[in-house]
Amino acid sequence: MTALDQYRLLGRSGLRVSPLALGTMTFGQDWGWGADEAEARNIFDAYVDRGGNFVDTAVNYTNGASERILGKLMEGRRDRIVLSTKFTMARAPGDPNSGGNHRMNLVRSVEQSLRQLGTDRIELLHLHAWDDTTPPDEVLRALDDLVRAGKVLYLGICNTPAWRVAQLQTIADLRGWSPFVALQIEYSLVERSVEHELMPMARALGLGVMPWSPLGGGLLSGKYGASDLATNDAAGVADTRKGVIASTGLLNEASLRIAEEVKAVARATGASAAQVALAWTLLHPAVTAPVIGARTLAQAQDNLGALDVKLDPDHVTRLNAASRPAPIFPQRFTERPLVQQLVFGDAAVERRGR
Repeated sequence: MTALDQYRLLGRSGLRVSPLALGTMTFGQDWGWGADEAEARNIFDAYVDRGGNFVDTAVNYTNGASERILGKLMEGRRDRIVLSTKFTMARAPGDPNSGGNHRMNLVRSVEQSLRQLGTDRIELLHLHAWDDTTPPDEVLRALDDLVRAGKVLYLGICNTPAWRVAQLQTIADLRGWSPFVALQIEYSLVERSVEHELMPMARALGLGVMPWSPLGGGLLSGKYGASDLATNDAAGVADTRKGVIASTGLLNEASLRIAEEVKAVARATGASAAQVALAWTLLHPAVTAPVIGARTLAQAQDNLGALDVKLDPDHVTRLNAASRPAPIFPQRFTERPLVQQLVFGDAAVERRGR
């Protein structure tokens, strides 16, 4: 059992953050399914009043409404909040430089976030996704300049291949530029492929993992069934939560089978399905703080209850077995008994990172 005021260090930094981060993509109704300002305040107050200090947003969430609402909610409490936001996503579709990781968009995006949030600094700035166009040196030097200017204090990165993150972190270390201390990636019982490369990389390079969508977009809360199976390949943000989940490709039969196992464990433990799914995510040693998102106070309170849930080893085994991802190369090859025998002989050797 833990609590929001039992703080953890974020990656290689000395920054102290709560074990659950409050995600605010649901703050604002501009996308058709978020919380209005009054309900956002109820959610924010419930989180902060319990000692929560780690709040996550992005410059483009709900067309900027998320940051504007959050700025109002932080009034009088700004100094205790570890504020996390992100840049990369386009804010003016007709302007090719309003998105991407290049210096021009980075500076303009940070200035817009500071205005929307009504603050003079961002504790943690994430690169939201790798754009495959901007050179690594340009990204890292521009980020470091913002840290040196005091507008940003720490850096994180999201939705980027492990090899690229490792390259960026190595360049930053070699050149004395500000390193990444956080990694935001999708991670849940229905998305475990990140365990192959991204999670081990984070542990080795000092990045605290902040899983987004730890409930699989709500699928693991148990509210979807076979009649909801759908896909959505549209480019725009769907105007319903179901449409958003369908756009991720997770609303499929395999995910529903995992969700059924989560519900079974929930019945056995007396917890809600959402609490079980979050408690499982918190068990991974690379995870610092899953990012929870809620549209109502009741949902937020239920999610916060995950900190009180203790899963028995048998429950963890059941959940792992139901959701285990297929191995990939080289692990698929190197973990075979023949190869292990060739590498280690008959010796019992303790392996790091296991």
